[in-house]
Amino acid sequence: MESQMPNRKPIRDPKNKIEKKVFCIIGDERAYRSKSPGLFSAMMARYGVDAAYVPFMVAPENLEAAVNSLKVLNIVGANVTIPYKEKVLPYLDVLSEGATIIGSINTIARDGESLKGYNTNAIGFMDTLKEKEFDAENKTAVVVGSGGAARAVVFILNWLKAKSIVITDPDDSKTLEIAQQIGGESHPLDEMVSGNKVPANIVVNATPASNADEFPGLKELVNQVNLQDCELMIDLNVGRAQSVWKEVAEKKEIPFIDGMLPLAHQAKRTLALWTGIKADPTEFIDVLKN
Repeated sequence: MESQMPNRKPIRDPKNKIEKKVFCIIGDERAYRSKSPGLFSAMMARYGVDAAYVPFMVAPENLEAAVNSLKVLNIVGANVTIPYKEKVLPYLDVLSEGATIIGSINTIARDGESLKGYNTNAIGFMDTLKEKEFDAENKTAVVVGSGGAARAVVFILNWLKAKSIVITDPDDSKTLEIAQQIGGESHPLDEMVSGNKVPANIVVNATPASNADEFPGLKELVNQVNLQDCELMIDLNVGRAQSVWKEVAEKKEIPFIDGMLPLAHQAKRTLALWTGIKADPTEFIDVLKN
């Protein structure tokens, strides 16, 4: 996995100001709600990088043009968010090894006229498990979701030799695709809700939904997971006022984290790819909290 972090020369002397560098995030209207612009702007200012980070809302039919514009506009690096983490792949010049297997990216780094895609969601998730001292080997997992985040989570759990990985989501065609391409078992949501309970040592919510209003059938799904031996529950959403996952974890006395720690770890990896800066995840958490 460390192959996703090549040796890259910093784009600036840490002690000196340089010519302004421009970064961005590409997505639909949710790009405007992303925490990335504030997070990376604050971190680059902290390290003396003269930079601007802007969100771009891109229509699906304009995605290719938007990616090509990164070169035209001399954008140094970009994040990619919902719903383009998978759709953007054909428009990049090269992919990291992990991104090729996962089939989605969240980070683009520019090297001359070449745009390379990375999945720092994956390595950030692995760093999170390591920090929480969760050993996935021979463990059972339930992953809820079918997008780029779910792909990254399943890839890492498979990489770390989890015993079983059950993937479920309302879009069972996409969970089946993940299972076939990366690993795990696809379980249709209706079968999960009505069938036998599925054991899980770790549960990961990789959907944008944290409460029942956002995800019909969510409470029924949670109740169908056997949490008797659950060691960790993760909701990858950050700072939600209500989270069914958190409520269940507290009720069952299961260790719980939301997406802040994984976001800090993936942002650390992204910043290093773009600038060579090796910041500590606690610095990103400090920015996110304040």
